[in-house]
Amino acid sequence: MNLNQTMIYQAIVFFILALFTMKFVWPPVINAIDARMKKIADGLAAADLGQAEKLAAEKRIQVELAGAREEGLQHIAHAEKRAALIHEEAVHTAAEEAARIIAAAKAEADSLVAKAREELRDQVAVLAVKGAEQILKREVNAEAHAEMLNLLKTEL
Repeated sequence: MNLNQTMIYQAIVFFILALFTMKFVWPPVINAIDARMKKIADGLAAADLGQAEKLAAEKRIQVELAGAREEGLQHIAHAEKRAALIHEEAVHTAAEEAARIIAAAKAEADSLVAKAREELRDQVAVLAVKGAEQILKREVNAEAHAEMLNLLKTEL
């Protein structure tokens, strides 16, 4: 065989192999590579989307936590206001009760003083009658002189 002829046959076989490879082998390989690239790109896009959603969720969580914190502070403030109101009401009720007890005690004391004065007037009237009896050396009838004794009581 001739070297030139061998080289020509090898070149023809090479071109046939190259055409066969370009026609039947490369398209599935290229399609597989393209599919793999698309799958990788989709995975990266999904990862980026997931990361963005994660950040958005974290922001929503922070906003909700801030809202819950604010709501908790409002509940605490409301409870403190309510406690202050209840305390003020209790103090007011206690003051009213104390005033009522003091008024009742004063009324009772005034009643006792009036009763004591009345008893004292009666005793003074009896002493005055006895004194007058001693002076006059005779008996003074309390029933007969009731008007005069009542007048004496009111003057005392």
